[in-house]
Amino acid sequence: MREAVIQATDNLRANRLRSVLTMFGILWGVIAVVVLAATGEGFQRGNQTVLEELGKNIAIVWGGRTTAQAGGARAGRQIFLTLADARAIAAESPLAAVVSPEINRSGLQVKSRYNAAALGVHGIEPQYQDIRTIDVERGRVFGWPDESQVRRVAIVGADAWQQLFGRREGLGETVHINGFPYTVVGKIRKKEQDSNYSGPDNDKVFVPFAAMARDFPRQGVPPGTLSQIIVAPTQDVVAGLERVLDARTGRIADIDWPLEKDVRRVLAKRHQFEPDDRDALSVWDTSLESLMFGRMIDTMRQFFSIVGVITLALGGIGVMNIMFVAVRERTREIGVRKALGATTAAIQRQFFLEGFFLTMLSGGIGFVLAIALCAAVNTLPMPQRFQGLIMTWQSGLIALFVLVLIGVVTSTYPARRASSLPPVEALRYEM
Repeated sequence: MREAVIQATDNLRANRLRSVLTMFGILWGVIAVVVLAATGEGFQRGNQTVLEELGKNIAIVWGGRTTAQAGGARAGRQIFLTLADARAIAAESPLAAVVSPEINRSGLQVKSRYNAAALGVHGIEPQYQDIRTIDVERGRVFGWPDESQVRRVAIVGADAWQQLFGRREGLGETVHINGFPYTVVGKIRKKEQDSNYSGPDNDKVFVPFAAMARDFPRQGVPPGTLSQIIVAPTQDVVAGLERVLDARTGRIADIDWPLEKDVRRVLAKRHQFEPDDRDALSVWDTSLESLMFGRMIDTMRQFFSIVGVITLALGGIGVMNIMFVAVRERTREIGVRKALGATTAAIQRQFFLEGFFLTMLSGGIGFVLAIALCAAVNTLPMPQRFQGLIMTWQSGLIALFVLVLIGVVTSTYPARRASSLPPVEALRYEM
């Protein structure tokens, strides 16, 4: 092995330009494989982070209009969701892990000692805070005592906080919401949210559901009507979405997704509509967005991987070429070694190790440069939905495997050709 490394090093020094150009092909191929894989990972994590700013695999359920008669009830009826509906989904749907009712109203007058603003106010239960990513930066979250005792407490979004308090301390302050006094107990971190169903969380004030239902019930609808119900599916449901998508026989838009179907089953009995009436309820399932974007990222990763492997393979062809040149230039040397008793296996091992060493040296340099490039890019400001060039151990192993495979393939054939030269013909060879 030591002799092979010394010989390979001597060959590199003797043909510097050719060696550098050959090594550049492998080096650039490794950089391409690593950086492209890191790019795909950065897009996937960035998108998942943005989606989770709205919620962690949640479905938002609204009442719709029936399109068919059922149980003597006419078609075209408006479905109004209630707290009892949320409790029924939680109790009867095996696909729902967490269920939370929600009431929201926009444009309520919120006044602090320093300023006033017209803001959206949402009434929520404690379990809502986790599935909707209501991360409190300062203060505390709501607990069940706030709900059971119907406390007038509030958690304020980052931009709403700025409007009401500026840079002042707002915890413990009293704000008046349409005249009712509420004590501020928490501030939500600044959220980079690009999707919502009633405005960004940064602009909202959250209060306990029971207090919202008492002080600010919805207007123009039957008493007790919710704005929406938030449902978080079980992990098994999320994991099974890909199988449902793959098993479809028609358009994606025609798929009746399991969670939506089960929610309709539960509420159809309560509101007397057909369980297969998909217009009776409107459902936005963010886990489907994660699935579709994940599919897109997987396709992009496959394309990037193919491009990287092809680039690496072209570099391997360059290594094979330089090894063929080395075999030709050292034909007389091979003849002498064979005449002195060197075996075919020894000759083959020598040239194989030289080619493999050249490939691994180029790949090692490529890995170092790729890591440095990823680290340099990650110091720059990143756009939304992209978290930077993120290297994973899986992508590193794939790049290493491809590199070793190409090293073996590109070194074996020249080594076999060198070892198959007859000693007499090799000694007669002249450049």
